[in-house]
Amino acid sequence: MITNLTRPISTRLFFAMLVVTIGAEVLLYLTRYSYLAGTLYDAMMVSSFFVGLKLHERISSGEKTLLSKRQQMLKFTGAFILFFLGSTIINVYSSGTFNDFNVDYDQYVQDYTDMQMDVGEHPETDTGTNTEHVSGFFEQVDSVGADLYTDALAGLEEVWRLAYIVLLLMACKKVFPNRWASGNKDGFLMFALFLTSILFGIDHTLDTAEAWGVKIGAIVTFANMGLLFGVILLWTRSLWVTVLVHSLYDISATLSWYYVDYAVELVALAVLIVHAVLLTLENIKRKRALDQLETTEGVQAAD
Repeated sequence: MITNLTRPISTRLFFAMLVVTIGAEVLLYLTRYSYLAGTLYDAMMVSSFFVGLKLHERISSGEKTLLSKRQQMLKFTGAFILFFLGSTIINVYSSGTFNDFNVDYDQYVQDYTDMQMDVGEHPETDTGTNTEHVSGFFEQVDSVGADLYTDALAGLEEVWRLAYIVLLLMACKKVFPNRWASGNKDGFLMFALFLTSILFGIDHTLDTAEAWGVKIGAIVTFANMGLLFGVILLWTRSLWVTVLVHSLYDISATLSWYYVDYAVELVALAVLIVHAVLLTLENIKRKRALDQLETTEGVQAAD
């Protein structure tokens, strides 16, 4: 896999990766001052999809067998369950360790929830028309839609991660040619994974100005989340599975915090049920194939 990740790239792809990584971080920092920067950041996340098409070939190439649609779905459901369990542990750890971050985040969620409850609460006019109610309804739709759109785009941050991993590995290949040639490359991959996880944590503090107690808690919490996403990326060898896991988790978390209680747990339960059903069907298929093989071998032995 490492050889595929570091094979030669075109100049166009190289600069596209720099834009997706360094450019995205600059825009993310500027979003605390500029609404335009936030809009450009969203546009960059959308455009990163096309960079991801090229990078996915690098991380997915080398797989020995092609997976069926059911096996691909099992990979996704398994990855989501893994992330749900891991993120639950991380959240419990952070809530008990970083009190300033925990209090600040709870207050942010409460303020946002109160704001959402206020949206759409417009009294009827004296003429008895429902203009304010209609306006309030679309304000609510816009608010929910904006949240879900942002969460969906968040999954494309995994393109950012993979681009960084490729760039870091290529840099290591140039800076440490003798050690790279020795064949011990896993250490470089772990270095890239941990560094991108730390950057993932730092990036979640760039768009806000908070006290250092809050920032440290946020960096550690999201760095651990980033490490978990990175492990899933390397385990599944699928950029798009990791993107979907990231997006679905963020969407369910937003629904849980602001709109539907326990949305994350409900989504995880639904995914677990789907995973169990698919796994059962896959085991039945394998058993039938094994039985058929044994029958064929028995017939050939009899002949």
